Parts: sequence; structure tokens; C-alpha cells
Amino acid sequence: MTERAYKYRFFPTAEQENLLRRTMGCVRLVYNKALATRTIAWYERQERIQYKETSSLLTGWKKIENLDFLNEVSCVPLQQCLRHLQKAFANFWGKRAKYPRFKAKRNGGTAEFTKSAFNYRNGSLWLAKCKEPLNIVWSRLLPEGCEPSTVTVKLDPSGRWFVSMLVDDYTIETLPPTKKKVGIDVGVSSLLSTSDGEKIANPKHFNRLYQKLSVAQKELSRKTKGSNNRHKARLKVAKIHAKIKDARTDFLHKLTSRLVQENNVIAIEDLAIRNMVKNHKLSRSISDAAWGEMFRQLEYKCDWYGRKLVKIDRFFPSSKRCNHCGFVVDKMPLDVRTWDCPNCGTKGIDRDINAGKNILAAGLAVIVCGADIRPDNHNVKGQLRKTRKGRKQKPKS
Repeated sequence: MTERAYKYRFFPTAEQENLLRRTMGCVRLVYNKALATRTIAWYERQERIQYKETSSLLTGWKKIENLDFLNEVSCVPLQQCLRHLQKAFANFWGKRAKYPRFKAKRNGGTAEFTKSAFNYRNGSLWLAKCKEPLNIVWSRLLPEGCEPSTVTVKLDPSGRWFVSMLVDDYTIETLPPTKKKVGIDVGVSSLLSTSDGEKIANPKHFNRLYQKLSVAQKELSRKTKGSNNRHKARLKVAKIHAKIKDARTDFLHKLTSRLVQENNVIAIEDLAIRNMVKNHKLSRSISDAAWGEMFRQLEYKCDWYGRKLVKIDRFFPSSKRCNHCGFVVDKMPLDVRTWDCPNCGTKGIDRDINAGKNILAAGLAVIVCGADIRPDNHNVKGQLRKTRKGRKQKPKS
């Protein structure tokens, strides 16, 4: 079985909304207090506080008179937020993420319920301390015989309510093997170019609503902080951002599903997207393309359906290498979209499709050799550095 999350929109009653908002407020408070405690302990005493200590602190906080409202909501989401904080610190110490940040009310909120805090039966979901089941819009039913192990309720910044159910899905089966293999080169003008010669245009969802978003943000900037009009203007901006996000996510899901269904092997580049968005001229276009989300979807869908996803080294010169003879040119500016090979004489080489073919060839080599493909000049430079460093060292007497 494979773990899979099913996400639905729901419309809470006034009583349920009041309870869920209070629960999310308590989750936010506990998370921020625990984060502040762990931060102070490190800076003052160089002490690392773990989940066990923060759980004990939560018990003490519930006994304080000013924080007795923590007892009015389910204790499970409060404990779960401490586990999430522990995971965030583990990722930080493992250099996989930045330092955890405090939660803000304007970003909505989440609350995670484990099996002891919800009841699911006959297609209805009851949360802890709720008298009525949630009014869920069942866009698709859960697989028959599957019951959720955890339920996460989310309020997004635009005011929409979502519930996500994590189940062990037995309906996910390995797809029949195919003979097709593809290399993918991502870009800005074309979202991706494949080794088969196909180019997928970049929808540019952000640019489509950029003018509308700009007007809404100007209106928001003129409102008085703390006023109801500012709250309404903020919701208007958040709804436009939600439209952009939904359109982008829907497009990427359809695209990645098709790629996984059609190809047995998919080769991509292991790009440093966080470093690439530091380029102020291309950062907005790169963020709008959402390469990271596309790669994430390809990764877990290939794992689900038994496909092979290969990542080649980011320094491999896929665009500068001729796919006919292997010759590598010295420079290839971004404005050069087609070029002629000076070695074999091939003319009109499309930069993006040529890169897709080279990525596929390198990916197949990685499968056979089991090693990353790096350009020769990087290895040469590394050897030169070692040689020069060795010359500077004096023999010990």
C-alpha cells in the first residue's frame, strides 16, 4: 500500500468555524511559545530543547490562568504542532531547511488530528468536540475500505476551508512498462522541452493576473491598518493569489501525470532553484514556472507507478554540447536559441531540444554506470587545484 492524501473543500457551520478558529489560534500560540523557548535556550545556554521538554512545558502552560483556554480545544493538534516543530528543527540542524519561523494569523492556519481525535464512518467525518459532521464537498470518494490515519484541517489566506485525509491507498498500482524514454529540459519561454522534440509552452499564470493583482495590492496599501476595509482588501489580494496557485497546480498535475504515464524513464537536471531565483531579472519568471513543484510531482508519481526518474548533475553542459558529435562550445548566452556546431557542421541546432537529448543520454549513462555525469573541465580544474595545493606544501623534516 502507498500513503496518499485526499484533499477536499468543506463549509463549516458557525459553531464549527468558531471551534476550528480557536483550535488554530491555540496551535499557533503553542507553536510560537515553544519556538521562542527553544530559541532563548540556545542563545542563552547553548541548550537544545527536544519535543519531550516542550510537551512538558505545554502541560504547565495549560495550568496558567491566562492560558486556561488551551483546555477548551482538543489536545491532539497542540501535541502535533510540537512534533512538527521538532521536525523543523531536525531539518534545520541537518542543513535541509532554514531556521523555523513564527506563525502569523494572516496566513490562515492548520490543525492536524490523529485517529484519537476524529471519527470517520459511512462517508462522514466528525472532529473532536464537534457535534455535527463536516459538510465536505466529496469531489471524489475515498477508496472503499480505506480509512484515514490523520486528518488535517486548513484555512488558507483567502478564507477557504480544506480538509486533507491521509490513507493507505491500495488502488495505486504499477503501470505497465513502456519502451519510451524522455529527457526534459526546463525553461522560461517554454516550460519544458523534451528529447522527442516536443515543447510545452509556459502558461505564465502570474502574468495573466498581474495587472489585477497590482491594482488590488495598491488598494490594500492605502487602507488603515487594523480596519475592516483593510481586512476586505487583504482577502481580495489573497483570492487572486489563490487563483494563480490553483491554475498552476492543476496544470502541473495534468502535465506530470501524462509524462509519467507515457514514459518508462524520465531524466531531469538537478537544478539549484533556490540559487537561481536570486537573479533579480529572472526570479519572477522562474518562480512562476514552478520547476521545483514539477520535479516534486514527477518524483512521487514515478515512485507510485513504478517509473524510473533520473537526476543528472546540474553542471552537465546539456545546452552547450552537440548531441551529434559531443563537441562542447565555450559559451552559450541565453539569447542564443539556435546554433551551428563548428565540429561536425550540424546547422540550426535548437538549444532546448538539444539539451533534452543530452539530458536523456546522460540519464541513461547514470543508470548504467551508477554515477553522476560531470563535465570534464570541472574534473580538470579540480585536479589542477589539488596539484597546485600539493606544490605549495613543504615536505616535513
